[in-house]
Amino acid sequence: MYKEIKIEGEYIKLSQLLKLANYVQSGGHAKILIQEGLVKVNGITEYQRGKKIKPGDDVELQGKRIKVIE
Repeated sequence: MYKEIKIEGEYIKLSQLLKLANYVQSGGHAKILIQEGLVKVNGITEYQRGKKIKPGDDVELQGKRIKVIE
């Protein structure tokens, strides 16, 4: 099951997306989860909290999935 998140503009940073989806309470919490290798972008483990997420990208955090749309 996907949670669809609509973004304005060309991209959103990974940590900001996790906050927008209400999967984390703060940027610091997002940073910890990302550094621990718990976040995947398009099926690949991502370690950069500033990773640019664009429409069409699929983000997963511990079984919770986000589909970014325009």
